[in-house]
Amino acid sequence: MTPKLKIPPPATGALPPDAQGARRPKTTRATLLDMKKHGEKIAMVTAYDFPFARLADQAGADVLLVGDSLGMVVLGFDNTLPVTLAHMLHHTQAVTRARPQAMVVADMPFMTYQVSPEEALRNAGRLVQEAGAEAVKLEGGAAIAPMVAAIARAGIPVMGHLGLTPQSVHQLGGYRVQGRGADAAARLQSDARALKDAGCFAIVLEAVPAALAREVTAVLEVPTIGIGAGKFCDGQVLVLHDLLGLFAEFVPRFVKQYADLGAAARTALQAYVTDVRSGRFPGDEHTYS
Repeated sequence: MTPKLKIPPPATGALPPDAQGARRPKTTRATLLDMKKHGEKIAMVTAYDFPFARLADQAGADVLLVGDSLGMVVLGFDNTLPVTLAHMLHHTQAVTRARPQAMVVADMPFMTYQVSPEEALRNAGRLVQEAGAEAVKLEGGAAIAPMVAAIARAGIPVMGHLGLTPQSVHQLGGYRVQGRGADAAARLQSDARALKDAGCFAIVLEAVPAALAREVTAVLEVPTIGIGAGKFCDGQVLVLHDLLGLFAEFVPRFVKQYADLGAAARTALQAYVTDVRSGRFPGDEHTYS
């Protein structure tokens, strides 16, 4: 007999408004700025396809990030560097077809914005025009400020990304905590101000000491979104496959795993294979007369 999975109820009381049927307001750049102003935490999660985009949106996520992390958790690459603009267009299109109330932010992959402000704008425009993204995210500090400014001047919201920037993994010498020490902390603070001044409406802080993230969050007028940056950021983001237990190859310290869907899926698939081989599936109830 095929085992049935038991899904526990949400840990916190009532379901989010959209899970109950009511349609919540669309999250925008202005929404996130207002949330920071009023001290409301921002919940961001990655999404790479239609079904999970819809589920995350129904769960009440404020922002869906179509991250270039899809290179590792969906496409099987060793890092994010092989991800192309074509990959990002394809997956962003799938996410936006869910018509989420959450804001959809698309990562700009490696070498789609570093060459020049003009090329950065052209590629950002494709993610918006062809894929339906409502904002784009770029990795880097003051060096990419001209690219951020060009994109923002064209009316495309830009999210920054500082600290551990996976596209610079070779330069950083691996996936290491960033911003330790006075000089490194000062550089990160300076980069954060440069990104804000260039037009970023929010900044992801990845793998930085909590005290430094707290300082940056306190001085910036725009929201900070932490991932391995402690609880004092204005919001948090996790990779979908990490929090659902769908990617076991490497689980960072900062990940809280809320489910083990990988094990559940494997159990279900093993039961299916067993049923097919034993002749229990398909049964009469699965057969047309």
